[in-house]
Amino acid sequence: MTDTHAGIVWNPTKTSRETLEAGLAEYAGITVSWYETTVEDPGQGATQAALDAGVDIVFAAGGDGTVRAVAEQLALQESPVELGIVPLGTGNLLARNLGLPLNDPAAAFARAFEGEGRPIDLGWVETALPEGTHRHAFTVMAGFGMDAHMITETDEALKDKAGWLAYVESLGRAVAASGVIDVRLAFDGGASERQIAHTLIVGNCGSLQAGITLLPDADPSDGELDVLILHADGLAGWTDMLRTMVWENGLRRMLRSGADDEGARSSDSTTHRRITSLTIELDEPRVVEVDGDDLGLTTRIEVSVQPAAVRVR
Repeated sequence: MTDTHAGIVWNPTKTSRETLEAGLAEYAGITVSWYETTVEDPGQGATQAALDAGVDIVFAAGGDGTVRAVAEQLALQESPVELGIVPLGTGNLLARNLGLPLNDPAAAFARAFEGEGRPIDLGWVETALPEGTHRHAFTVMAGFGMDAHMITETDEALKDKAGWLAYVESLGRAVAASGVIDVRLAFDGGASERQIAHTLIVGNCGSLQAGITLLPDADPSDGELDVLILHADGLAGWTDMLRTMVWENGLRRMLRSGADDEGARSSDSTTHRRITSLTIELDEPRVVEVDGDDLGLTTRIEVSVQPAAVRVR
């Protein structure tokens, strides 16, 4: 352990260097290099600097955005350097899905230094934006509709005070802003299919905060992504959607505990699919988000998976 060189990419809006140093107290013999994120560089450049310095492991210390940025750069470089996660944000969604310690730097460092690496996939989203084409990785979920509107409609001051509960407060405005539109979807390189939808989520992981499972079949290490399309329009549609998500793919599945599990169920208002690639064309611009980050309005989204893109300790 004493010959380990750790690079720590840390977000100063989520923690302090002193707090992280205290969490590292048990590992005083290792070499540590520090890389602070900024508004201009949320983590990709800092991660590259750590790789250039020859680190053995890169830690992402911050929220989901910091974790995504570090993972993105590791995957882009196809680096064998492993990823350690010190989750200190509001959602900490990848850490939750991987069962990592939350908001406890000492426990997170211990898990990384003493645990085994696990390969996980990453999703990639390429979007056509007014300023040009952008390509970003996601570790948990990406999409448009209710999830994206919940992010853009959430009050930041309330988020600082109430954490993830701030997203619940924004749900009503998100529903109002998410009317159904015509979309064209091409799954795994196939022919384009026309559908209507108000929300489309592509996930590498399936669980959200408070134990909510949105994509019950999602596995971050299976080489595939899971898609959830919501078509609900009107009272009957929303009733059917809630029944399917809360009962069929939630409580009923939990009670059956995997017995004769046929996977997530679709209905008239919800569609579940598993993919390796997806092209989305929208008749109207919609906000697209990746792991909680708002990328802006777009009418075209290309999604793909990079299997075993990074190894997480």
